[in-house]
Amino acid sequence: MNHPNIDELLAKVPGSLTAIDAKSRFSHIWKTNEPLLCKGVCFPRTTQDVSSIMQWCHKHLQEVVVHGGLTNLVGGTQTKPDQLVVSLEKMNAIDPVDTQNRTIAAQAGAVLENVLYAAEQEQLFLPLSFGARGSAQVGGVISTNAGGLRVFRYGMTRNWVLGLEVVLPDGTIIENLKNLRKDNSGIDLKQLFIGAEGILGVVTKAVFRLVEQPLTRFSAMLSMDDYVKVLQCLRYFDQTLGARLTGFELLWNNTYQTMTAEDTHYQSPLQKVEMYVVFVELLGKHAHRDAQDLQDACAHGFEQDWIADACFFDTAAAQEECWKIREDVAALELHAPHNQHFDISIPIGDIGQIINDILSQLQHVEGVLGAYPFGHLADGNMHLIVGKENNGQQLTKQINEIVYQPLAAVKGSISAEHGIGIDKKPYLQLSRSQDEIKLMKGIKQLFDPKNILNPGRIVN
Repeated sequence: MNHPNIDELLAKVPGSLTAIDAKSRFSHIWKTNEPLLCKGVCFPRTTQDVSSIMQWCHKHLQEVVVHGGLTNLVGGTQTKPDQLVVSLEKMNAIDPVDTQNRTIAAQAGAVLENVLYAAEQEQLFLPLSFGARGSAQVGGVISTNAGGLRVFRYGMTRNWVLGLEVVLPDGTIIENLKNLRKDNSGIDLKQLFIGAEGILGVVTKAVFRLVEQPLTRFSAMLSMDDYVKVLQCLRYFDQTLGARLTGFELLWNNTYQTMTAEDTHYQSPLQKVEMYVVFVELLGKHAHRDAQDLQDACAHGFEQDWIADACFFDTAAAQEECWKIREDVAALELHAPHNQHFDISIPIGDIGQIINDILSQLQHVEGVLGAYPFGHLADGNMHLIVGKENNGQQLTKQINEIVYQPLAAVKGSISAEHGIGIDKKPYLQLSRSQDEIKLMKGIKQLFDPKNILNPGRIVN
């Protein structure tokens, strides 16, 4: 790689930071005490700005790492001293909602929660919901194909993207900001960029489809003593509540007890906490009927001896407190120093056995302080936070292998929604064949032959 004078580029983009000034920033929202080491930071405000930056970098073989909300959990925003950071935070405009077509367009730097709010003001709904929605930005959400609490019913981010605007590594602008539900005119190119973690192009703007906003929301918390009963309950709830059942989340006992311990902000509303705690969400249109149907489903669970205890939440305030127990993973991290985060996909029927086997193995690893499983049971996505005595490579690798190795036998995935980034790359072969990995490398080579955009992510 040659070494261009980066000052030439920084001078062209107003507000850019030099390498020294960049140290006041960071590469991850959880690592604010670690200064950002890079050649400089550019803050484009328009798609043309991004194009000009990428043209310069392409000409001078300058590696670029794209920063958004910095909530990525797989090393996707790690930056080296010889790389340039392009932060999209200034590209945060949200277009007025198109109520007739039920769509909303937003620039890549728009915070997801602001997009959700804009839709809600028009009684429309974008069902993307996860803990980082208050800081995650549109470009990162799309580039990682983010999931969350409602994937079971509504699907991943790619299900909601109608159009994209993308800048390629050489600066070419691909503009396809359509609001069409159906467009079968050849290969759907936008899908190549969704979930590609920014290695093929820089997402600069997107059009999302919307649906009518639900009029009611009710939640329940269930305690169960056997994983088979959890599955029976899920099946029955899905059969009787249908499309109104939008969330079915699972916490193991130790995770729940840690989230509701005396040193947290939360108290357990359950009188009896068994091996598993399930969080249920119902979104509907008829308040009395929806509330009664959810209560009836819970009553049936008691009659069948699936449920040992249950709580029902009908007010907005009560539901907010209920779901914080599921979403506020910071409470777990206080008990899990030097934590490793996992998000794995497992066939739903195998989750109970595989997670319990992993927990059993981790208990015998010297240096492991605790392991806390939770996740999106209904779509097979389990999260695991492992606390340990240090961040040593040997201990980290040992934990990785315990968590990832069982997945190949059941055709699971090492990443359900967080992506591969840098951290999971050594284990990609457990989820993808060599031919698939070769094809990914070929696509990267086609789009970015000079390997300057988010290099080192997913594949070498």
